[in-house]
Amino acid sequence: MNRSRTIFGGVIIGAVVGLIAAMLLNRRAERNDRETAITTGEGLKLGVLLFGLLRAIASLNDD
Repeated sequence: MNRSRTIFGGVIIGAVVGLIAAMLLNRRAERNDRETAITTGEGLKLGVLLFGLLRAIASLNDD
């Protein structure tokens, strides 16, 4: 049961963070009168950041 709670909690947190990210992206596009497309450079930066975050989460209990 603990595993299910962890997975469910991760899904909820991921969905909320994704929603906030989409709202921020739309707000930036509206402010600059641009489309919401992410450039290749921005996408690469986001990918590296997310990979680093996942590595940090995976190593939380490593001593």
